[in-house]
Amino acid sequence: QVQLVESGGGLVQAGGSLRLACAASGRMLSSVTMGWFRQAPGKEREFVAAINWNGGGADTADSVKGRFAISRDNAKNTVHLQMNSLKPEDTAIYYCAAEIGRFSTIATETFRYDYWGQGTQVTVSS
Repeated sequence: QVQLVESGGGLVQAGGSLRLACAASGRMLSSVTMGWFRQAPGKEREFVAAINWNGGGADTADSVKGRFAISRDNAKNTVHLQMNSLKPEDTAIYYCAAEIGRFSTIATETFRYDYWGQGTQVTVSS
């Protein structure tokens, strides 16, 4: 079992920054791909970013590429999502997710992930 707790969401003006954190417990993250997804009202949950088990590979969605960055600290069992140059269209609930196992490819599909956090709200005002 893995428990994931997100934090760091809030209200920010367009152009601002936020840093989301995901704290994991119940299992060390050293064999886990960690991802961030988001879901806006009336829309499907979509991939934002993910990082593989040892931090050697990462992927970000085209919509946030160059603005968002994912990082992990396995010693602290935490994953971060640094979000810069935020836009109103980034407004959503952001979810942390964990895919158990060491895979050669980074998962971008929701069904690949085994555990999910409760989410943290990010609101970007124009």
